[in-house]
Amino acid sequence: MSVVYHTSAENFSRDVLSSPVPVLVDFYADWCGPCRMLAPTLDRLAVEFSGKARIVKVNVDKEPELATRYQVSSIPALVFIADGEVVTQSAGAASEAALRRALNQMTGAAA
Repeated sequence: MSVVYHTSAENFSRDVLSSPVPVLVDFYADWCGPCRMLAPTLDRLAVEFSGKARIVKVNVDKEPELATRYQVSSIPALVFIADGEVVTQSAGAASEAALRRALNQMTGAAA
Protein backbone atom coordinates (compact mmCIF):
# COMPACT_ATOMS: atom_id res chain seq x y z
CA MET A 1 0.00 0.00 0.00
CA SER A 2 1.35 3.38 -0.98
CA VAL A 3 1.76 6.15 1.55
CA VAL A 4 1.93 8.74 -1.21
CA TYR A 5 -1.04 11.08 -0.87
CA HIS A 6 -3.03 12.37 -3.84
CA THR A 7 -4.41 15.84 -3.23
CA SER A 8 -6.63 18.39 -4.92
CA ALA A 9 -6.95 22.16 -4.91
CA GLU A 10 -9.66 21.76 -2.29
CA ASN A 11 -7.35 19.88 0.11
CA PHE A 12 -3.96 21.34 -0.87
CA SER A 13 -3.79 23.76 2.04
CA ARG A 14 -4.49 21.01 4.56
CA ASP A 15 -2.35 18.32 2.91
CA VAL A 16 0.63 20.47 1.94
CA LEU A 17 0.72 24.04 3.22
CA SER A 18 -0.37 23.18 6.78
CA SER A 19 1.62 19.95 6.98
CA PRO A 20 3.59 19.55 10.22
CA VAL A 21 6.40 17.92 8.19
CA PRO A 22 8.13 18.96 4.94
CA VAL A 23 6.34 17.95 1.75
CA LEU A 24 7.60 16.85 -1.65
CA VAL A 25 4.86 17.62 -4.18
CA ASP A 26 5.00 15.65 -7.43
CA PHE A 27 3.10 17.40 -10.22
CA TYR A 28 2.35 14.62 -12.72
CA ALA A 29 -0.09 13.29 -15.34
CA ASP A 30 -1.24 9.73 -15.94
CA TRP A 31 -0.07 9.87 -19.59
CA CYS A 32 3.47 11.05 -18.69
CA GLY A 33 6.07 8.29 -19.12
CA PRO A 34 8.76 9.86 -16.89
CA CYS A 35 6.08 10.47 -14.24
CA ARG A 36 5.15 6.78 -14.27
CA MET A 37 8.85 5.84 -14.05
CA LEU A 38 9.28 8.11 -11.00
CA ALA A 39 6.26 6.73 -9.11
CA PRO A 40 7.95 3.62 -7.60
CA THR A 41 10.82 5.78 -6.35
CA LEU A 42 8.38 8.14 -4.67
CA ASP A 43 6.57 5.18 -3.13
CA ARG A 44 9.84 3.88 -1.63
CA LEU A 45 10.82 7.31 -0.31
CA ALA A 46 7.36 7.85 1.18
CA VAL A 47 7.83 4.68 3.24
CA GLU A 48 11.41 5.58 4.16
CA PHE A 49 10.50 9.11 5.29
CA SER A 50 7.15 8.25 6.86
CA GLY A 51 6.60 10.54 9.85
CA LYS A 52 9.49 12.82 8.81
CA ALA A 53 8.28 14.06 5.42
CA ARG A 54 5.23 13.61 3.23
CA ILE A 55 5.06 12.92 -0.49
CA VAL A 56 1.99 14.30 -2.23
CA LYS A 57 0.97 13.94 -5.87
CA VAL A 58 -1.02 16.50 -7.88
CA ASN A 59 -2.48 15.48 -11.23
CA VAL A 60 -1.97 18.52 -13.48
CA ASP A 61 -4.83 17.49 -15.77
CA LYS A 62 -7.28 17.48 -12.87
CA GLU A 63 -5.76 20.43 -10.97
CA PRO A 64 -4.51 22.95 -13.57
CA GLU A 65 -4.89 25.87 -11.14
CA LEU A 66 -2.34 24.31 -8.78
CA ALA A 67 0.04 23.70 -11.65
CA THR A 68 -0.31 27.34 -12.67
CA ARG A 69 0.13 28.59 -9.10
CA TYR A 70 3.42 26.69 -8.80
CA GLN A 71 4.57 27.62 -12.32
CA VAL A 72 4.71 24.03 -13.55
CA SER A 73 5.67 24.16 -17.22
CA SER A 74 6.85 20.56 -17.67
CA ILE A 75 6.28 17.34 -15.80
CA PRO A 76 7.23 15.68 -13.66
CA ALA A 77 7.78 18.77 -11.57
CA LEU A 78 8.92 18.33 -8.00
CA VAL A 79 8.25 21.09 -5.49
CA PHE A 80 9.69 20.90 -1.98
CA ILE A 81 7.59 22.79 0.58
CA ALA A 82 8.32 23.35 4.27
CA ASP A 83 6.24 25.45 6.65
CA GLY A 84 3.95 26.37 3.76
CA GLU A 85 6.75 27.88 1.66
CA VAL A 86 8.52 26.59 -1.44
CA VAL A 87 12.07 25.60 -0.52
CA THR A 88 13.14 24.46 -3.97
CA GLN A 89 11.74 22.89 -7.11
CA SER A 90 12.96 20.95 -10.10
CA ALA A 91 11.63 19.70 -13.39
CA GLY A 92 12.16 16.23 -14.77
CA ALA A 93 12.60 12.87 -13.14
CA ALA A 94 15.26 13.10 -10.44
CA SER A 95 17.28 10.13 -9.22
CA GLU A 96 16.31 8.37 -6.02
CA ALA A 97 19.64 9.39 -4.47
CA ALA A 98 19.08 13.07 -5.30
CA LEU A 99 15.55 13.01 -3.89
CA ARG A 100 16.76 11.24 -0.75
CA ARG A 101 19.48 13.91 -0.26
CA ALA A 102 16.92 16.70 -0.68
CA LEU A 103 14.50 15.06 1.77
CA ASN A 104 17.33 14.50 4.26
CA GLN A 105 18.23 18.19 4.02
CA MET A 106 14.62 19.24 4.52
CA THR A 107 14.13 16.96 7.51
CA GLY A 108 17.53 17.63 9.07
CA ALA A 109 18.40 13.94 8.90
CA ALA A 110 21.94 12.74 8.44
CA ALA A 111 22.69 11.89 4.83
